[in-house]
Amino acid sequence: MEKIRVYYDSHGNTLNVWFDDPKREHVCEETGEEVVLVKDRQGKVIGFEKLNFLPGKHHAIKDLPVEVLVS
Repeated sequence: MEKIRVYYDSHGNTLNVWFDDPKREHVCEETGEEVVLVKDRQGKVIGFEKLNFLPGKHHAIKDLPVEVLVS
């Protein structure tokens, strides 16, 4: 598994999360909830984009809370 990559675009207000190499993107599918699923050629979800993402007023994006669980 690739490293998880998180990109925040403060100008476009989007948050992108990649579970695999972004170069493998083949097709995107809108969910209707301001979330776009990014899929590879086999239809596997390799990431997603959250549209209209605005971090809270009191939090800088560098302080975005992230929880990592490994089992």
